[in-house]
Amino acid sequence: MGSAIGLRDDFDGAALRRLARGSKSANQTRRLLALAEIYDGGSRTAAARIGGVGLQIVRDWVVRFNARGPDGLLDGKAPGARSRLDDAQRRALVEVVERGPISAIHGVVRWRLIDLVQWLYDEFAVSLDETTVGRELKKLGYVKLTARPRHHAQNELAMDAFKKGALPPSWQRSERSSRRARP
Repeated sequence: MGSAIGLRDDFDGAALRRLARGSKSANQTRRLLALAEIYDGGSRTAAARIGGVGLQIVRDWVVRFNARGPDGLLDGKAPGARSRLDDAQRRALVEVVERGPISAIHGVVRWRLIDLVQWLYDEFAVSLDETTVGRELKKLGYVKLTARPRHHAQNELAMDAFKKGALPPSWQRSERSSRRARP
């Protein structure tokens, strides 16, 4: 069996307990207290019991703590999948969006996400869905704007007459004696 990995020399049990008291992350606090047990001469098994984990996890905590200090015990965010668009393709997408569609070439009068998906596939052979293209555009600083729909037979004169019409005021003074005193 191999020997245990040693902890950093620049901390001790009391220092880790102080850091645990000041931490806002419950998981980091638990990990710091488990490592403080090791600093105070406790066994790795006791540290695993304090942390509520197995020995392998305690070893992983020690490796992370040795590499990055107390911040290494914070929960990190997973990086996620790598983007399918490279910088050149993003620049081309920005140019196409800024220039707008040419109805004779692109067959549309305004860009929709599904149209941009098709354009990316035709131009770069990159297959993306509408949600991904929407996320990419949002990262590039674009927002989705749509004009308010209007009925094709809408009468502007009738709308103006309705707006200027003699509508009763939205509030009226109530009568003073609306309630009668009970006998």
